[in-house]
Amino acid sequence: MSRVEPTSATIRAATTADIPTIVELAEATWEPTYRFIISKEQIDYMYRVIYTPASLQRQMTEQGHQFLLLLDAEQQPGGFASYSAKELPGAYHLNKIYILPSNQGQGFGQLLLGAVETAVRAAGGHILELNVNRHNPALAFYEHAGFVRHREEDTAIGPYWMNDYVMRKELL
Repeated sequence: MSRVEPTSATIRAATTADIPTIVELAEATWEPTYRFIISKEQIDYMYRVIYTPASLQRQMTEQGHQFLLLLDAEQQPGGFASYSAKELPGAYHLNKIYILPSNQGQGFGQLLLGAVETAVRAAGGHILELNVNRHNPALAFYEHAGFVRHREEDTAIGPYWMNDYVMRKELL
C-alpha cells in the first residue's frame, strides 16, 4: 500500500466548544464504520453511550481524553481522534479515530494518527495502544501504520460485547 499524501489539512486540539462538531462527525462516521460488523441495535446502543454531548463532556473534563479535530483545506471538519494516558507509565490509548467516509483514502487518517503519535511522544509516551473490532477492515490501516496485534479482548458494553484486538505500537 503506498502512502497517500493528503490535501492541505489542519489538525488542532478540540475543546468542549467543539462537542457539537464531534457529534456531527460521529453521526456521519459511526454507522458506516460498523454496519457490516455489529448489529444495528448494538451500533445504536454504543453510540448513545459514547457520543452524547454529556458523555463527550465527561471524556474531556473528567476522564482525561484529549481530542484532536482535523479540518480539511476549506477548514471544514473532516475527522477527529482522542487519546488518553493509561496507568502504565509512558503508555497511551487511542480511544477514537474517525474520518468522514467522503474523506477516506486521501491520507487524512494517516495525518491524524501521526498527530496523535506526535502528541503522545511530546507528553513522554512511548507506547500507543488501541482497540479495534476483530472484523474491522481498519485492521489493515493500523498494521500498515506499524501497530501489531498485542492480545484479544472482549469487553461488555451494556448487553453487548466488543470483540477486539488490542494493538500496540512502540513509539520511537
